[in-house]
Amino acid sequence: MIFNEPVFVVFLIIVFGIYWLPLSRTGAHKHGVLLLASYVFYGWWDWRYLGLIIFCSLVSYYCGLAIHRSTDERRRKAYLFLSIVVPLAVLMVFKYYDFFMYSLMDLGAAMGVKLHLHTLKVLLPVGISFYTFQALSYTTDVYRRELAPSNDLVTFLAFLAFFPQLVAGPIERAPQFLPQIVAKRPFSYANAVEGCRLMLTGAFKKMVVADRLAPLVETIFSEQETFAGPFNVLGVVLFAIQIYCDFSGYSDIARGVGKLFNLDLMVNFDRPYAARSLREFWSRWHISLSTWFRDYVYIPLGGNRLGMGRHVRNLLITFLLSGLWHGANWTFVCWGALHGGFLIVERLARGGLERLPGAARWGITMVVVLVGWVFFRAEDIGAAFDYLGRMASMGPDLEYQLNRLTRPNDITRASLLFSIVIGFGVLLAERITARPHFRGWLEARPLTRRLSYGMLVALVLFFGVFADRSAFIYFQF
Repeated sequence: MIFNEPVFVVFLIIVFGIYWLPLSRTGAHKHGVLLLASYVFYGWWDWRYLGLIIFCSLVSYYCGLAIHRSTDERRRKAYLFLSIVVPLAVLMVFKYYDFFMYSLMDLGAAMGVKLHLHTLKVLLPVGISFYTFQALSYTTDVYRRELAPSNDLVTFLAFLAFFPQLVAGPIERAPQFLPQIVAKRPFSYANAVEGCRLMLTGAFKKMVVADRLAPLVETIFSEQETFAGPFNVLGVVLFAIQIYCDFSGYSDIARGVGKLFNLDLMVNFDRPYAARSLREFWSRWHISLSTWFRDYVYIPLGGNRLGMGRHVRNLLITFLLSGLWHGANWTFVCWGALHGGFLIVERLARGGLERLPGAARWGITMVVVLVGWVFFRAEDIGAAFDYLGRMASMGPDLEYQLNRLTRPNDITRASLLFSIVIGFGVLLAERITARPHFRGWLEARPLTRRLSYGMLVALVLFFGVFADRSAFIYFQF
């Protein structure tokens, strides 16, 4: 089930109605409604994978209780180890086993040794990386005594499987989210209105911007030998906008759906392309993941407290793991290494970089981010380097390249221009709406507000991509 298909709208209306019905005096039925809805939502993809999330959830639940109740430190560490190893083992088998087997066979072939290793060839369970990390943070927080474990199995299962953020985040922390599920929450009209606004914004980003740019990006990257120079640069810039609108659009819809149930999910994006350093970029992009790696990998390794050498090591390890988290491909490892390496450069040259004008620092940051997106989008490392080389090359005349871009996608040049303009327009609009007094200004002008939302609805209805209903990019991670 995908947010941008009609069946989800029907599903959401049904769940919303049942959830807010006064079926119990205490509202205890709401936990069960959320859990059942979440499992139906997840099982819609492939019901066989429901067993994985239930199994991992039960391991985390009972290990959390055992860690909390034990007074023997060795037992506490043993239960923590179990709660980490089991979900990670499931993740490794389904996401990384074939990757490592193929890598070993490629290495053997390079050394002249032909290896015949067994591969699984199984479909990656949707969202497995997200709910695994959410489960790991729960038992770790219990072990650190930063959180009392949940004693209600249904509530805990609902926390780990909450359907709006189940398959692509944000990665919620139990100390912030579990109490919301447990608390008695009356219906909030204001939150419901805000939720609809967020869902509309997310649908616009996904269907009008990301999905209109997707075929253009696919054409340029899949036929990169046809294009050169400006068109290759355009391709990676459009991909940067596509992946941002696709992923932040999902996060907006997830937050909006949460607000319909009076639940607040964390903000996962904060205008990342306005960042003037890579460190700032990672404080604005996929915030739930970057803070997860900071709190559960980087800081436990020692952070920046143990001297420059270990600081460099810790940054590289953190970003290599972050790259590998995104996918079982060496391109993602290179992407993580690039980001980690430039963060080290920023740290070493901090004094010099900070003396540069803001526009220069922004430009340097965006060049690094865009080069990174080439590795993120490319099929393999060779294709990534080939694409980077073509960005600086001269190829066929512009008219020929323009025709190769528009004709296979059956779009006019006016439509191409519209897609590009509206993509950049989203970034500009977010910069304007992020100003401190903008919301107050808009609330004071109800006619302007209604016209703005009406325009978004019209854009989604008339310019949104409905035929494809393509899945969100981060579903594959």
